Amino acid sequence: MRPIPFLFILSLASAGTGCNNGPAPEEEKQEPALSITTSDYGQAAEGPAQLFTLKNKNGMEVDITNYGGAITRLLAPGKDGQLADIVLGFDKLEDYQKDHPYFGAIIGRYGNRIAKGKFSIDGHDYTLAANNGANALHGGPMGFHKRLWQAKEIQREGYVGLELSRLSPDMEEGYPGNLQATVRYLLNNDNELHIEYEATADKPTVVNLTNHSYFNMKGAGNGDILGHELMINASAFTPVDSTLIPTGELRPVEGTPFDFRTPTAIGERVNADDEQIRFGLGYDHNFVLDRKGEGLELAASVYEPTTGRFMEVLTTEPGLQFYCGNFLDGSNVGKGGVPYAYRTGFCLETQHYPDSPNQAAFPSTVLRPGEKYETRTVYRFSAK
Repeated sequence: MRPIPFLFILSLASAGTGCNNGPAPEEEKQEPALSITTSDYGQAAEGPAQLFTLKNKNGMEVDITNYGGAITRLLAPGKDGQLADIVLGFDKLEDYQKDHPYFGAIIGRYGNRIAKGKFSIDGHDYTLAANNGANALHGGPMGFHKRLWQAKEIQREGYVGLELSRLSPDMEEGYPGNLQATVRYLLNNDNELHIEYEATADKPTVVNLTNHSYFNMKGAGNGDILGHELMINASAFTPVDSTLIPTGELRPVEGTPFDFRTPTAIGERVNADDEQIRFGLGYDHNFVLDRKGEGLELAASVYEPTTGRFMEVLTTEPGLQFYCGNFLDGSNVGKGGVPYAYRTGFCLETQHYPDSPNQAAFPSTVLRPGEKYETRTVYRFSAK
């Protein structure tokens, strides 16, 4: 592989305007620039895949492939200053092309479940592939996570970024309308990874895009996530039936194992004697975020006490799916040959609610011609 460097300088400090000022003081020297590098990543069915590495001045790095838009590596700082890769994934493209639980991928057209793979818009009925029991999950077996995206390196003041786009044709995986989708990954020197989602369509359709990264703040493949302390800014969640389809109720979290309004270890109540826990085999539920407006707001935070790593999730979305790796069983051999075992990763997927196309009381996921789907999520990393 031949890395092709692409650098741009955000700011240039000078010691003054004169010619004889001598060396700049240490604190005024140029900061290392944000950068992006590109390398070959193998051959997908739709063409050559690439791997893009975003890097900031703190040494934080994010690897993203345009195959499925997957985040394949994310180096985040710990309290000792050491960086560790905290996302589950694979070393090679070939593994992402096989069946896997959506490691790091862009999910679309519709993140989460749609009951019985059916919905209607304006009296027109649509049928999707049933790839999760009787239900449709995460856009279908050949959803956005199995597609090659067009990639473009982008510059924005204070950020280095990658723009991914693709045209999802009318009736792809059963969804109506030609959908033009764009996802941007942007890294800054505040250790924030911004994800921007946009879409337009030429027919009424449904859209619910998200990212499906699995995190382990101790490091990918380094034990379970049960000691991670999770906060979710939600006073209610959407209970589900035995097939994990929401019942339509918005149930208060108070007095239930779903109350994460104050930081609580993931493992503290994950095996509680509770019907909802039994249905999900643990946590695999949508939380109704306590929102004050339409902009970016704090949805969740996670602290890992042994490493000091801390992650905050901000979003414009109304919901957050918390999943704690209940279906990981060691069958996926990850980076470095380490099998990903039971509950060794968790997901915090920003979203509209599951099965919204069939639940009129939920916030709508319908996108019509002339409208623009726009949503943003930020993952912010630090240590304490």
